Amino acid sequence: MRAVLFRIRAEKGRNAMFCIGERICYPMHGIGEIEGIEQRRVLGVNAEYYVLRFDSSRVSAMVPVETAEKIGLRRPVTREEGEMVMRYIISGVASTGASQSGNWNRRYRENCDRLRNGDIYAIADVFLCLTIRQKEKGLSAGEIKMLALTKRLLRDELICIGCAEEEVYGAIS
Repeated sequence: MRAVLFRIRAEKGRNAMFCIGERICYPMHGIGEIEGIEQRRVLGVNAEYYVLRFDSSRVSAMVPVETAEKIGLRRPVTREEGEMVMRYIISGVASTGASQSGNWNRRYRENCDRLRNGDIYAIADVFLCLTIRQKEKGLSAGEIKMLALTKRLLRDELICIGCAEEEVYGAIS
């Protein structure tokens, strides 16, 4: 199922140039909006930057236009993809590539790397792994915070694309 989603995303050219006012998804921060595109001089180099404002906090960020795709800035998934993600979460079966290490520190680092990727399926995988582990053995304090982050990222993106709130809350509860 994941391969199909990656192919769909690639065919649509999902990471083309962004416009002011467009909704975006940024790794580890979630859903936001492009407030502007500014020319700035940083470390002696002039470059264009996207000015981002995030829904979940008062945080804003500036992302170089040139490297936006490389660092994971993307459009929210489509409604169709969102429904596939919801089915994936409801299935309760994490991918085989998900971190199952017995060492919480190693597991935490691997999960952080997967979240930095920004892919909604990677976020869903981390969510499922942490949820399963929490039921079976418990989580470290850092993993509890990470689980809360994955819930927020999934909730915000799925609601942003029009999934019903009660379905989203039911899936991630």
